[in-house]
Amino acid sequence: MSSANGSAPPAPPRRPPPVTAPPVEAETERARDPSPPQAAATDVARTAGRGGLAVAFAKVYFIVQGLVQQIALPRVLGLDGYGAWSTVNSIASITYNPVISMSIQGVSRSIAAADPAEQPAALRSALKIHAWFALIFGVGFFLLSPGITRWAGAPHVTLGLKILSACMVLYALYAPLIGALNGQKRFLWQAGFDVLAATTRTVGLVGGAWYLAGRGLGVEGAASGFVLGLFFVFALSLGVVGVGRAGRGVSTGAYLGFVVPVLLGHVLLNLLLQADLTMLRRFAADAALAAGLPITAADPLVGAYRATQLFSFLPYQLLISVNFILFPMLASAVRDRDTAAVARFVRTGMRIALVIAGAMVSVTAGLPHALIRLVFGQEAAELGARSLGLLAIGFGTFALFGVMTTVLNSLKRELAGMAVTGFAAAAVVALCFLRVRGTEFGEELLFRTATATSIGLGLAALGAAFLVHRAAGAVAAPITVLRVVAATAAAITVGRQLPVSGPVSTIGGALGVGVVYLVALVAARELTGRDLELVRGIIAKRTR
Repeated sequence: MSSANGSAPPAPPRRPPPVTAPPVEAETERARDPSPPQAAATDVARTAGRGGLAVAFAKVYFIVQGLVQQIALPRVLGLDGYGAWSTVNSIASITYNPVISMSIQGVSRSIAAADPAEQPAALRSALKIHAWFALIFGVGFFLLSPGITRWAGAPHVTLGLKILSACMVLYALYAPLIGALNGQKRFLWQAGFDVLAATTRTVGLVGGAWYLAGRGLGVEGAASGFVLGLFFVFALSLGVVGVGRAGRGVSTGAYLGFVVPVLLGHVLLNLLLQADLTMLRRFAADAALAAGLPITAADPLVGAYRATQLFSFLPYQLLISVNFILFPMLASAVRDRDTAAVARFVRTGMRIALVIAGAMVSVTAGLPHALIRLVFGQEAAELGARSLGLLAIGFGTFALFGVMTTVLNSLKRELAGMAVTGFAAAAVVALCFLRVRGTEFGEELLFRTATATSIGLGLAALGAAFLVHRAAGAVAAPITVLRVVAATAAAITVGRQLPVSGPVSTIGGALGVGVVYLVALVAARELTGRDLELVRGIIAKRTR
C-alpha cells in the first residue's frame, strides 16, 4: 500500500557500502545496458510520456462528453428546459470551476514539493484546509441561491441551484484527491478518474433529466444526477488515494497564500466566461415581464444563446493545447534570461494560435444557422444563428486572449493577467447593461448580448496584447494578423453563400469553408512548404 493511503513510513535507508572501482566485467555489462541512473531516467520518461498521453486523452474525452451532454439535454428537456438548466449550471460553474482549479493546483504543488515520506502528512493537512472550503462554499451557495436566482430573473430554478450546492462540497473534497494523484505523478490514475467523472456526469445529467422531466422537474433531475455521479467518483477516489496521516504537513498560511490568488484568478475567468449568458437571463426575464409574458418565457432564449456558446467556445478549447506547450518553453527561457528566445516563442505561439483560431471561426461564423440546426434544431437556429455569426468572432479573440494570459503567467506577470481578465469581465457586464437592458423581448436580445460580449472581449484582447508586447517584446507579426483576418473573412463570406440544408451538406460545407481558409492562407504566403515540412517532422517523431 502506498504512503498516500496511510501506511507506515519507510525504514531509514541503510548506510551504503564503500565505493570501490568496478571490475572490468561490470564495466562491460554497463556498456551494454543503461546505467542505473540512466535506466531510472528512462523509466521516468516513459511513465511521464504514457501519463501525459493518458491525461491528454482524458481531456479530449471530457470535451466529447460535454458535447454529448449539450446535444442530449435539449432533446430531453426541450429548448426551454435546456435554457433553464443552462442558467443553473452557468451560475454554479462560476464557483465550482475555480474550486476545482484551486484544489488540484494547490494539492499537486504541495505533494510534489514534499519528500515521499512526508506526502501523507501533506495530504492530510491539505484535506483539512479544503474541508473548510467545502463547508464555506457549500453552505454559502445554498443560502445565497434564492437571492441569486431572484436577481437573475429565474426564481423557478432555485431548487436546482440549491441541489448543486452539494457539488461545491463534493468538488472541494474530490479535486484535492486528483491533485494528490497529479503530485505523485500517478497520471494514469488521474486520467482514469477524469474519464470516469466525465462519464458519470453525462449519465447522471441526462439520466436524471430524463427520469424527472415527465414530472416537470427536469432541471432538478439533471442537478440531482450530477450530484450522484460526482459522489460516486468521489467515493472511489477516496478509496484509492486515502486521507494521508497526521504529521507536520503543510503550513496553512503558506498554502492559503498560494491557493487564494489561484481561486480569485479563476473566479474572474469564469465570471468572464459566464457573464453574457447570466446578463442575458436577467434582461430577457425583464423583457418577458414587460411584454406581459411569464418569466419562464426567457428560457428558450437562454437555451438558444447557450447553443451559440457551444460553438463559440471551440477555438478556446482547442488552443488549450497550445498553452500546455507554450508555458514550459517560456518558463525555461525566462529562467535562462534568454530574451530573444522569449520573443521568438511568443511570436511563434501567437502565429499558431491565430491560424488555428481563424480556421475554427471561419467555419462557425460562416455556417451559423446550419451548425445550430444540426445539433439543436430549427427553433434554436432561428433564434441564435445571427448571434453565432458575431459571437464566434468575439470568442475567437477570447481564444487568443487565453493564450496571451498564459504568456503573462509564464513571464511571472500573474497580476497583470488577473487585472486584464477582471477588466474583460467588467467590460462585458457594462456593455450588456448599455446594449441589452431595455431591449424588447425576442431574438434581438441575443444579438445585442453577442455584440456587447464581442466588443468587450476584443478590447480585452487588445489590452492583453499590449501587456504581452511590453513584457516579451513581441506578440504576433502584423502581416500575419492581416493575412489571417483576410483569409477568415474570405472563408466566412463563402460559407454564408453555400446552400446547406441537411446534415451531409452541413458537414461538407464546413469542410469546404476550411479548404477555402487554407487556400487563402497559402495564396497570401502565410502557409508555405516550410510549415508542411514542420508538420511532417512532428508526425514522424510521434510515430517513431
